[in-house]
Amino acid sequence: MTDHRLATTSALTALAPAVWGSTYLITTEFLPPDRPLLASVMRALPAGLILLLATRVLPRGIWWGRAVVLGILNIGAFFYFLFLAAYHLPGGVAALVMSIQPMIVLLLGSLLLKDKVKPIHVGSCVLAAVGVALLVLQPHAGLDGIGVLAGILGALSMGGGIVLTKRWGRPEGVSLLTFTGWQLTVGGIALLPVMLATESLPTHLSWSNIGGFAYLSIIGALIAYVVWFNGLARLPALAASFLSFASPLCATVLGYFFLDQTLRPLQFVGAIAVIGAVVIAQPRSKTPTQAPVAEGVTT
Repeated sequence: MTDHRLATTSALTALAPAVWGSTYLITTEFLPPDRPLLASVMRALPAGLILLLATRVLPRGIWWGRAVVLGILNIGAFFYFLFLAAYHLPGGVAALVMSIQPMIVLLLGSLLLKDKVKPIHVGSCVLAAVGVALLVLQPHAGLDGIGVLAGILGALSMGGGIVLTKRWGRPEGVSLLTFTGWQLTVGGIALLPVMLATESLPTHLSWSNIGGFAYLSIIGALIAYVVWFNGLARLPALAASFLSFASPLCATVLGYFFLDQTLRPLQFVGAIAVIGAVVIAQPRSKTPTQAPVAEGVTT
């Protein structure tokens, strides 16, 4: 893949975490309060069922178990912890906590994918972490223990999902839409009984609530995850995980435009640092003088 195609793939894939960065704004401004499980189910299950009905293909053999594992890590557990963090922390701070994900992918990738940890990757992680901290940490930033723990667990969940998705790949002959539909459906079904047992359903839904759920399900799940899994299949796991830093960038920009949050000079420095870290971490095409290195999916 040429440098131009790699850059294009990275830019398109970054649209998914950028959309996910809007989750914090949608959660606090449009969804019913204090219902992270309801928000998670409504985001995952309708989108998953739409894709399953459209493709009508179910997993076979070993892929039943793999679809369950990936659906819980990439969707079910991740969505729940994401919404729990969004309800307990300001959007930028929640995104900051979850931005430890590339560090997790760096470690798991070296163990499960046999990826070589390079100094440039470690440096990119440090640069991005500093950049996100400058971007979102304000003098009055709220730090809630439940929200911080949820953010860490969410990062662990999706970090593991990224590495296992890269390790297992996609079954031969199974389309991207089908693969995405499996995971969204599994994630929604896994959370549904927990939601019914532990959360009370709202007695009334406003049109704002309905619009928020529709946005999260269609744009934030169905479309965004098709884009994300397509990019993950084409990019190294670590490079893809660095694109998740688009989430705090988007959360901060949306907070500025819609929540009257201010942007200070250090935040612009932080944004430049984050963008620089993401660019540095992206793969480059091999030069003709280099020995080719196989980058396949382990099955």
